Amino acid sequence: MSEFKQRRDALLALMDNNSVTILSTNSLQTRSNDTEYPFRPDSDFYYLTGFKEDNATLCLVKKENSVKSYLFLQKKDETLELWTGKRLGVEEAKRCFEYDDIFISDERFEKIAFELENCDKVYCDIFNDNKLFIEIQTYVKKVLHQRTIKRSPREFSDILALTQKMRLIKSNNEITLIKKALDITKEAHHGAMKAMKPKLKEYEVQAMYEYIFKKEGAYSDAYTTIVASGNNANTLHYIENSDFLESGDLVLIDAGCEYEMYASDITRTYPASGKFTEPQKELYTMVLEVQVEVIRAIKPGITKTSLHILSEKLLCEGMVCLGILKGNVETLLEEKKHKKYYPHGIGHWMGIDVHDPCPYYDENGEELLFQEGMVLTIEPGVYLPQDDENVPLKYRGIGIRIEDDILVTKEGFENLSQGIVKSVEAIEEIMSYSSIFER
Repeated sequence: MSEFKQRRDALLALMDNNSVTILSTNSLQTRSNDTEYPFRPDSDFYYLTGFKEDNATLCLVKKENSVKSYLFLQKKDETLELWTGKRLGVEEAKRCFEYDDIFISDERFEKIAFELENCDKVYCDIFNDNKLFIEIQTYVKKVLHQRTIKRSPREFSDILALTQKMRLIKSNNEITLIKKALDITKEAHHGAMKAMKPKLKEYEVQAMYEYIFKKEGAYSDAYTTIVASGNNANTLHYIENSDFLESGDLVLIDAGCEYEMYASDITRTYPASGKFTEPQKELYTMVLEVQVEVIRAIKPGITKTSLHILSEKLLCEGMVCLGILKGNVETLLEEKKHKKYYPHGIGHWMGIDVHDPCPYYDENGEELLFQEGMVLTIEPGVYLPQDDENVPLKYRGIGIRIEDDILVTKEGFENLSQGIVKSVEAIEEIMSYSSIFER
């Protein structure tokens, strides 16, 4: 039995009796005029199906004493396939996937409408106002008034509340795919570090990452690569990537690839010239020590909030020691003075989406405790704008973030990205090597 079928069976077990789940994947999205963006399936749909073609629909039916699963996909079309590539088609899909039946998408509404009759509840993506959801709502309104139908759906429920909770705990296979994505990301970070030098454009560095991602078999980048040199690093999601790397600047690079639909998310901060200055080393070492200590605290039974509070305390202490903040640490924390230079959280869930939309709180509003199999990022940072006169002159214009991807294990944690160098000594050493990008 495939892992995808196991997930569908697990979802069926969570569904109420006499209910239907309907979940569609994306259609092609127009980029400009008659050209489209590269297609990527909806994450929750893929999690349950393993199917990567556009305009497909999953239907799960749970009755008192039976369950059924259907997949709807686009039909074979020789003319269309001439331009856009082969489609799997119904017959081949039946050989590749485990469903009770597979139909073409043209039959979707007819089949689903039949299953909606005499069911009580519909699970779907209720916050996505797509064509299928509107069709379902319209049909349900219609059958409510048909005397020949004994019962009809009276309740809509968000299916993503179930699937995204399921996605919190990664299987061994999922962890293997994340590790593979990180192996590729390691090659990209190390390759770019070796090629780093002043007067390169930020987008040239971005191109190095994307080249290695594709060369090593990654589907794509997991998000738009950030290459932020100098003061640009103080814009948290800087993606313009258009400035020159200047001698003496630090370069903050947030880059990860997507391998077989699973993401990596890594940030490192490097000296453009290959050597940290003393002020840069002081600030970088402080952030790194905070990150290491926060990671060490990870284990089952704690919360993400506790990690964030720890990171705030440690970063605030570090900034006081360096003269960036002045005063009593507890008072500074109470007054949130540290937030000016550390405005974001300590991390986020990661998996099929780089920011996995899994819940952080349960149905009662209680924060979820860490469990074995969860994967999250840990990414403390300090951002000191060039024009902030409250910051010692030697630190102005520096932004530093260090990010790793962490698996919660039975006894504690595993740093899945530990092979990507981050100590001052290791960074300077690897940046002294020759590069595949040498002209």
